[in-house]
Amino acid sequence: MSALPPLHVAVAVLRNAERKILLSRRRKGSHLAGLWELPGGKLEAGESLSGALRREIKEELGIHILTHRPLIQISHSYPEKQVFLDVHLVNAWQGTAAGMEGQQIDWVAVEEIDEYHLPPADRPIVTATRLPSRYLITPPSIDDESIFLQQLETSLQQGIRLLQLRLPGYDKQRFASLADRVMALCHAYGAALMLKDESLARRFGCGLHLGSAQLKAMRSRSFPTRQLLAASCHTQQELAHAASIDVDFATLSPVQPTATHPQARPLGWDEFSALVRQATLPVYALGGMQTEHIQQAWRCGAQGIAAIRSLFSG
Repeated sequence: MSALPPLHVAVAVLRNAERKILLSRRRKGSHLAGLWELPGGKLEAGESLSGALRREIKEELGIHILTHRPLIQISHSYPEKQVFLDVHLVNAWQGTAAGMEGQQIDWVAVEEIDEYHLPPADRPIVTATRLPSRYLITPPSIDDESIFLQQLETSLQQGIRLLQLRLPGYDKQRFASLADRVMALCHAYGAALMLKDESLARRFGCGLHLGSAQLKAMRSRSFPTRQLLAASCHTQQELAHAASIDVDFATLSPVQPTATHPQARPLGWDEFSALVRQATLPVYALGGMQTEHIQQAWRCGAQGIAAIRSLFSG
């Protein structure tokens, strides 16, 4: 492994009106030649991230970026060098993209990107493009299932597309019955459901969210890759282990003090940011999160926020 500091690389995820992502093919003679990648390049001395992003995209694709925002930060080690990818989502630009350096480009639907051979460092970025910025965790107890389902549907109508059904006080049979109804709602709104029970997650074909103990006990991924696998993390070691067993995304908590875990030491935004910078998978900020914290989470390199009260319409 190279002893040199990592190359700081600005990467653009260009998403068009059809929600397709632009991929560019690396030319012969370049590092990782022949592979498809997300466009971008390294920062020059004294250059800002935004400046590098605009310059690289203008040089490579002939378009001018109008607006962009942070999506994810990824550190990756190749045998010959280390890279730190500063990835931004670009939704607005001027001009028509073309391969200005003779490279092949293609607009690809997110669900079809797996058919393209990408560098290993780009894989977590693809996962990030598929995940929303809000992850709803349902309240730990409910009084009336009908009211709960109505409130959950309201949350889905308001744009929630990733949620975890978490009711630790329910027996398995009662929980499975409710999960079946929640799964039907998620299908109706195109949302992804996460459960913490592996047997039920396999049965419903939905995602599995590992608690800390489950994460520690898992030595390799045996859960189907077509279903999301997530993990609750609190330390750099847990984030690294989650990445090593191919977890798709993680929550990192608590960022701020919470009523549910008053004894837990909050990380604060600075420590949270430092931990996310070392991560190699999408990370949601959890603990004391409100919707107005989404942009702060993005600035820290996070996917977004995970929350109960501020995201559940109850």
